[in-house]
Amino acid sequence: MFEDKQLIWNLRNGSPEALGGIYEKYHGYLLTLATALLNDVNTAEDAIHDFFVSFARTGRTLKLEGSLKAYLATCVANRARDRLRAAKRQPAGLERAESIGSTADCPASTAVCNETLRQLNGALAQLPYEQREVVILHTRGRMKFKTIAAHQNVSTQTVQSRYRYGLEKLRTLLNGQVTK
Repeated sequence: MFEDKQLIWNLRNGSPEALGGIYEKYHGYLLTLATALLNDVNTAEDAIHDFFVSFARTGRTLKLEGSLKAYLATCVANRARDRLRAAKRQPAGLERAESIGSTADCPASTAVCNETLRQLNGALAQLPYEQREVVILHTRGRMKFKTIAAHQNVSTQTVQSRYRYGLEKLRTLLNGQVTK
């Protein structure tokens, strides 16, 4: 937390190293979130880079009261939502979504992990976006329901319902496909 406050202070004071520090510290985390929301690594990378370009322009005027990590996750989720809206307006492409693979040590473990991740990514992609966003921000982003509710401009109860419905649908979609 202190490191984040120092990075923000340096960013406000025009330090280009601060922006690089924030990028290096949170890039992997943000890529995981964006990929889960968009179901495409390349589009997720583009969304993160678009955000950081914008963030670099407005860094000196940033007034952050809460967690830097939650702020970044919220901004990237907004970029992901914007990209999904834009994709709906475009004709369907021929490209297929690329998912993140496993980094397990042995080939057998890698194959099992990759298949499980493929099934999970496919099931997440079938959730309505609002549910998928809540499930990912809460489980992977470790954001509280109250924070997600403020981000989505809905009540905490609505976020909790979206989370519950999302998990129920995931259980239904994955029933019998993935073992614990």
